[in-house]
Amino acid sequence: MADLVANKVGSSFSDNTNDTAKNVFDLEAFVGDLTFEEDTGSDDISLEGLEQELEECKNHDVVANILSKGTKLREYTKGVENNIRQVELDSIQDYIKESDNLVSLHDQIRDCDTILSQMETLLSGFQDEIGSISSDIKILQEKSMDMGLKLKNRKVAESKLAKFVEDIIVPPRMVDIVVDGEVNDEYMRTLEMLSKKLKFVEVDPMVKTSKALKDVQPELEKLRQKAISKVFDFIVQKLYALRKPKTNIQILQQSVLLKYKYIVSFLKEHGRDVYNEVRAAYIDTMNKVLSAHFRAYIQALEKLQLDIATSSDLIGVDTRSTSLFSRGREPLKNRSAVFALGDRINILKEIDQPALIPHIAEASSSKYPYEVLFRSLHKLLMDTATSEYLFCDDFFGEESIFSDIFAGPFAVIDEHFNSILPNCYDAIGLMLMIRIIHHHQVMLQANDCGFVVLMLMLIMSRRRIPCLDSYLDKVNISLWPRFKMVFDLHLSSLRNANVKTLWEDDIHPHYVMRRYAEFTASLIHLNVEYGDGQLELNMERLRMAIDDLLLKLAKCFQNRNHRLFVMRFASVLNIYSCMPSLRPLAVQEELLLEHFSDLIKFVKARGSEDPSSTSDNSITVAEVEPIVKDFASRWKAAIELMHKDVITSFSNFLCGMEILRAALTQLLLYYTRLSDCIKRIAGGSALNKDLVSISSIMYEIRKYSRTF
Repeated sequence: MADLVANKVGSSFSDNTNDTAKNVFDLEAFVGDLTFEEDTGSDDISLEGLEQELEECKNHDVVANILSKGTKLREYTKGVENNIRQVELDSIQDYIKESDNLVSLHDQIRDCDTILSQMETLLSGFQDEIGSISSDIKILQEKSMDMGLKLKNRKVAESKLAKFVEDIIVPPRMVDIVVDGEVNDEYMRTLEMLSKKLKFVEVDPMVKTSKALKDVQPELEKLRQKAISKVFDFIVQKLYALRKPKTNIQILQQSVLLKYKYIVSFLKEHGRDVYNEVRAAYIDTMNKVLSAHFRAYIQALEKLQLDIATSSDLIGVDTRSTSLFSRGREPLKNRSAVFALGDRINILKEIDQPALIPHIAEASSSKYPYEVLFRSLHKLLMDTATSEYLFCDDFFGEESIFSDIFAGPFAVIDEHFNSILPNCYDAIGLMLMIRIIHHHQVMLQANDCGFVVLMLMLIMSRRRIPCLDSYLDKVNISLWPRFKMVFDLHLSSLRNANVKTLWEDDIHPHYVMRRYAEFTASLIHLNVEYGDGQLELNMERLRMAIDDLLLKLAKCFQNRNHRLFVMRFASVLNIYSCMPSLRPLAVQEELLLEHFSDLIKFVKARGSEDPSSTSDNSITVAEVEPIVKDFASRWKAAIELMHKDVITSFSNFLCGMEILRAALTQLLLYYTRLSDCIKRIAGGSALNKDLVSISSIMYEIRKYSRTF
């Protein structure tokens, strides 16, 4: 707009330039000579304050310049006024010259004001219209929000209504499947849908007040009853299949019953009475089936039993007085297993091996000690219990059902065990059974256990089946008193033994001592990893009893010390030599004391004293001389006798030679200490002629060593 005005002004100014030149007139001619006369007669002039003003202006440059030239102020004032007048006239002249342009500019400005006024009016109208539109937009926005909220509420209502209709409606297809369909995967899915609808109408309080429920509820109830009746007949039929002979129960459970386990859940939720009937039917079926299986298995195992010990197989019982018919079915070669552990220890390494298959063992005419049958029976029990526990937990979702099922099998096993245990006099077998039960209680991991069985056992160990724990505790409680009773029979046989009947005029190890050695070695070996203090205490009682019996038997020998040594240690060393962890302390002292008692007593009593001491108890040559001469006169003969005694006394040659070698080495040490003592005695050099050189003794020892 400003440009428009300027253009108009400019064009108007240019159009009127020539006219302006024509209209120029002389201002002086028009106004005449302008003169200003001094008004001297004025009375209005006041000089008040003049002095102050002059004082203030004395430093002004113009005033100072005027005063310095000596010009009169009045004259100077007139000159200034004339100059101003001239400038004013020039300005008026310039204004007159530009008057036309100014007029044109004024017109243009006026036109611009008109245009701007029109534009202002137009814009004011626009502003009013925009305000009206903003108000309309706000109204539309509020309406839109209200419509959106209504739409959302309607969608929620539609969703709930659709969900309600979907949950409460009974499709014809569902009715057809429940009523006429076969029990299969589709039937199971239909049961799940029916279960959701039954829960929906029972749980939601708003549904109970709806009119739709009055139409649907009778139909749902009919479907529920029909489904319960149908699945009950189906599942009971499957349960009865478990009773068929030669049925693999585990396969039927895993491949058939677990496939339909939702039926049990449906019955538990919507037909509790029928579920209890199914539960009772399964308990009754499995109780009878497992009881029959274990009864048949036990009867088959009993045919494989090998009798090991009878009531007369005790450490202190005279075997010569035993009747030929008292052994029953036990072969003579198995009598050694009464006291010796032998290969029976392997049963502890085979605890988790598969159970025996009776007909295979019977076909090979194999017989087994009872602990083998005991292990096999309990291995089958553990595997069956583990499998059944996992199935019950998965199929029924209850652990208590396991106890009800195994009440029958436990009764069958208890009946068998109660008939076997009172007639068991095999202490080694009883201890092996105790260790087997201990293994099952702690659920030790076997090296050769299959992966599936191992996982089952670990799961059972983690979940801790209370019923099985109770059973194992009961068996353990039964085994220990029986073992204690049999052990006490052995102890009583030693305490009440008839010495006259047991005595044998023979230098070989007595059979009572050999029994004792084998028996104690077996129990010690079975107690190594367990550290049972009660067992150790009982074994100490047994040792005291055998010592008392040996002392009584030794009185029957002329050479009491030697015979006592033979009976006490020869057989023990022979037995213990097979068990490095059970070797007893060295017994070479007993052997040496019989031939070199004076030498050993002196070295032990006086060998550590200082021979050069001036005390009254100092060692003298006279005290040592008899010992030196006695040793020099018969040491070779004594060693030869020791060699013969060992050969005749020890049935195990290697064990006997080991004892002889240890005894000769100890003899060399004793004699070396004696020689060192003589060297320190005053005048001891007089005995040098009777001393045997150490090299000679070593040569003799090496000579016997060549026979080792």
